[in-house]
Formats: sequence, structure tokens, C-alpha cells
Amino acid sequence: MKLLVLLSRFPFPLDKGDKLRAYHQLRYLAERHEICLFALSDEALTAEMDAAVRPLCRGGLTVHRLYKPGIAANMTRALATGRPLQVGYFYDAQAQRKVDELLRTFRPEHVYCQLIRMAEYLRPHAGKVPMTLDYMDVFSAGMARRASQAPRWQRPVFALEAKRLTAYEADAFDWFRHHTIISDQDRQLIQHPRRHEIRVVLNGIDADNFRPMPEVAQEYEVLFCGNMSYHPNVDAAAFLAEEILPLVRARHPEARLLVAGTTPAPRVLALASEHVTVSGWVPDIRAAYASARVFVAPMRVGTGLQNKLLEAMAMHLPCVTTPLANNALGGTDGQELRVADSAPELARAIIGLLDDAAAAEALAARGQAFVKARYTWAGATAQLEALLVARTL
Repeated sequence: MKLLVLLSRFPFPLDKGDKLRAYHQLRYLAERHEICLFALSDEALTAEMDAAVRPLCRGGLTVHRLYKPGIAANMTRALATGRPLQVGYFYDAQAQRKVDELLRTFRPEHVYCQLIRMAEYLRPHAGKVPMTLDYMDVFSAGMARRASQAPRWQRPVFALEAKRLTAYEADAFDWFRHHTIISDQDRQLIQHPRRHEIRVVLNGIDADNFRPMPEVAQEYEVLFCGNMSYHPNVDAAAFLAEEILPLVRARHPEARLLVAGTTPAPRVLALASEHVTVSGWVPDIRAAYASARVFVAPMRVGTGLQNKLLEAMAMHLPCVTTPLANNALGGTDGQELRVADSAPELARAIIGLLDDAAAAEALAARGQAFVKARYTWAGATAQLEALLVARTL
């Protein structure tokens, strides 16, 4: 099958959730199909980035560079025309011409579009070629939660963006024949009467890569990691450092927190202290996981499946998270991980694991078995492939 794939980011390095999902899906699909990839990028590609992705694209690789002045102009146009800023940021007229040309010359049998950010490029081609939209996450829900927690002066902006995203997610549904999403929790948030038709396609975990590393010394009691410029992660890191960690330290005064991940926002950098280390980008995130006794993902905003939980659990790390994150994961409290909501509850869960090494070990073992059985890239992408092939016929 000739498959045209549209991505809002170049899918390497694997430092963001959408890039991780796209890369592993491409890797699996490229074994059996001719892929032509069109990706946007707001940074220059390195030789390493190109070498990681180009071999997956027998049908060609086109990367369109976005620059800050153009992005600002495109967002201004989006604001004036009623489109979400999230869409305006990634929509560029020159990129549209390139997509149109690829559709004309490559003549794909199917088009796979990741995220509504890229859906605008395919609006003119609705009904002309089989197309699938991967919502992945529900941006409108995450923006609405952000609006509810933002400073009062920011709330109208976020509320307007959430309203526009809700409408756009519903409108985009009708441009595509078929749709995927990362979890049932997210599917229920799409405001379209036929949302039940959206197919849930999970993420996976590379268990050969994310495995225990006993040779790494455990320097930290608690770990949180992720893209540290992403608002839900910024909020979670601040919640953990400022509200949860002090309660843990009341029982374990020696407890130290590592916040690891790329491009930490100023709010995250300000968390650094004698007891909190903010590492920024690390060459191998597995070393961060291996350096901690407990992984905590206290997510309060955002949607989608947390890859960080899959990775931590695969590395045999006992995990603590919130209902918001676990609803997508599908774990059982006390069986594969600990689930709590408030700062005192989360702190008690962490303290329980620090107090009882045997219980922590048992929880980690069950969590590792859970993700290795349920979350595989081969299994998840096979579901996507079956959908694409069936809908092409």
C-alpha cells in the first residue's frame, strides 16, 4: 500500500509523545508498506535525525521548516478567522502547496494524519482519497482544564481556545472516513454524535529498551520526567515539588526529587533546591528512571496516555499517579500501581512504598508484567494497519 503520512513534528528524537507514537508506527508500517512522509519542523534537522527516519520512507521524505515570524503571522490569521491557535501555529500556505503536490504525484492509496493540527491541510481533499485522522489526544479537554486552573487574566484566552478546539475537533471528524484515538477516556470527550466509531489504538512500549538497569545507583527517592515545557508536565512537577514532596519529607527527611526532561520551563527551573534536582535534557532517560526508588506522575491537567508511566513500569519502577492519568492507562490501584488524587493521598502512597521495600518490589513486578502484556508497539500498530488496509480496499 502507498501511504502518505502527515506529522506536525519530525518524529525524532523521541522527546515528545506525538513523536514517539509516530516513530514507532512508522517503523512498523514501513516493513510492509511504501510510506511517503510529510513532516513540519520548527528546528533544523541534524544528520542523526535524518538517518533515523529516512530509511522508513521509501516513498519519499519531505520536511517543511516553520519559522517564528511565519508562525506568528499564521496564528494571527487563525485568531481572526476563528480557527484554533493550535491549528494556526502549524498551518502554512507553502506547506499546503507541498501537501497538494504530494497527493498529486505520489498518489497515495491512503492518507494517515496525526493530530488535528494537520487536519487543515487535508480539508480540501475530503472525500477524494481514503483518509484516517489520529486524534491521539483531545486538545479541547486539556485546554478547558488549563483554563480552569490558569490565573484569572489568562482564563478568557484559554476558554476561547478550548471552545474553538471543541468545534474544530467535531468539524474535522467529517473530513475523514476513519478515526483513531489513544484511549476510550479521550474518545468520550470528542463532541461528535458518531464518536463511537473512533477506533482506540493504544501506544506501546519498547520493552527491550526500557528494562531494569540495576547497575545504576539509586540517588533519588522520587522521580518525575517528561517534556518540561509542556503545561501539564509543568503543573505536575510544581505540584509534586511544592505540595507533595514536603509531606513525604516529613516522614523521610532525606527524600530527594529528580525532575528530568527536555526544555524545562522557567516555572520548573525555579523548583530546583537542595532537595529538588532539575536536570533538563538527559542523554538516556533510562538512567533517570533507574536512579529513583519511586516514579510519580501527579497529572492534574492534560489528556491521553502517559508514555512516562509505561516506561517507568517497564523498567520495574513502582509508580504512583492520579485518576486522570490512570483512566487512560487502565491499571488497578494497589495491583499494578498506586492511584491517588490529593497531595496528602499521593504523599501517603509514596511514603508507603518508601517504607516497605517488599511491597514496592511486588508492585513494580506486577506493573512491569502489566505493561509488557498490554502495551506493545507491534500489537497496537497492527490494529492501525488492519484499519488502514481494510479501508483502502
